[in-house]
Amino acid sequence: MTVRQDQLKNGFRIVSEHMPGLQSAAIGIWVTAGGRHERIEQNGIAHFLEHMAFKGTERRTALQIAEAIEDVGGYINAYTSREVTAYYARVLKDDVALAMDVIGDIVLNPVFDPREIEVERGVILQEIGQAFDTPDDVIFDWLQEQSYHNQPLGRTILGPSERVSTFSRDDLSGFVAEHYGPDQMILSAAGAVDHDALMEMAEQMFGHLKPRKGLVADPARFTGGEARQEKELEQAHFALALESPGYRDDEIYTAQIYSTALGGGMSSRLFQEVRETRGLCYTIFAQTGAYADTGTTTIYAGTSSDQVSELASITIDEMKRAAEEMTPEEVARARAQMKAGMLMGLESPSNRAERLARLVQIWGRVPSLADTVAKIDAVSTKDVRKFAEQMAVHAPAALALYGPVSSAPTLAELQERRAA
Repeated sequence: MTVRQDQLKNGFRIVSEHMPGLQSAAIGIWVTAGGRHERIEQNGIAHFLEHMAFKGTERRTALQIAEAIEDVGGYINAYTSREVTAYYARVLKDDVALAMDVIGDIVLNPVFDPREIEVERGVILQEIGQAFDTPDDVIFDWLQEQSYHNQPLGRTILGPSERVSTFSRDDLSGFVAEHYGPDQMILSAAGAVDHDALMEMAEQMFGHLKPRKGLVADPARFTGGEARQEKELEQAHFALALESPGYRDDEIYTAQIYSTALGGGMSSRLFQEVRETRGLCYTIFAQTGAYADTGTTTIYAGTSSDQVSELASITIDEMKRAAEEMTPEEVARARAQMKAGMLMGLESPSNRAERLARLVQIWGRVPSLADTVAKIDAVSTKDVRKFAEQMAVHAPAALALYGPVSSAPTLAELQERRAA
């Protein structure tokens, strides 16, 4: 399997990886514009725009977009994150050109029919309402808001309903004009694909676009803070975030190994102590996420109202014990989990296309898998213990609580326990 990467004269980037033996391909356009690129009055518009891409173009109705891909047994979808918006499809190898044509069409030629805008506005408002009815969704939005207070990175991707209710056709077109330039797009494909053919299609479809200066996202600053909402629910939801490295920092590998050992699986410290030994919860996990210039290590659990205080205290204690007692065997197991998860995921062309696009977005190139594995293997037990001490005692923190949480400790009380 060979990765090939090219760029058109206008800055449009193409990256692909042919995977021998496959009869299908994944292909998509990743636009480096997401939630953190919105001004406050635009909050939610990147996601709204993603929805509208499927509501009709100059050449196809909404139904024709869906039928074009599904008539050949394919799949098409999109998503919005805080740093990118992606439009992608999975098709058989003979239908790659069709998928490319449809994806290019929805990215370049959306009509933003006012009637369809109103229909989709209703859909998105329902999506926002559904999120508020899902405690283990909304708590992470609150945690993000507290972690990056009053910053684009801290705002919800869906946006508040009062803003979504006012977006107009001009607002959508304006965001496209600001952020959908050729040098802000990456065509990524994996599976049964021919790179030279992709280059020709990209030149025909995107080569005429003029470069434009993209707006740079504001630097992020982890602020920390606490969000707590009492509500009559079956469970008290607890989420703690700690400032961690961004994805351009080599310490990201240490952070990911640490969170895996702490709460990444059934053998992890938190799972064994909090669930298996004490029976305080059904779900508890830790994970590390990263952005260009910052990141967070997050711990989440759901428990009963009378046990949330004990759970929170034990979580801090386990974090402190990890700094002193993390064993080489735990680090080796976490490394193995991390490598296996990455390599198993890359057996899917969709995951591989996603990875290619993200790496080009981050680095402008695709580092080899061997380089990535070497960096994971280079993380020592000493490195993890040092990072664990930073997380347990020193890292800025944010806390979100939802449900019957009147007995839960405050962030200040947790900080005192960290410092003790």
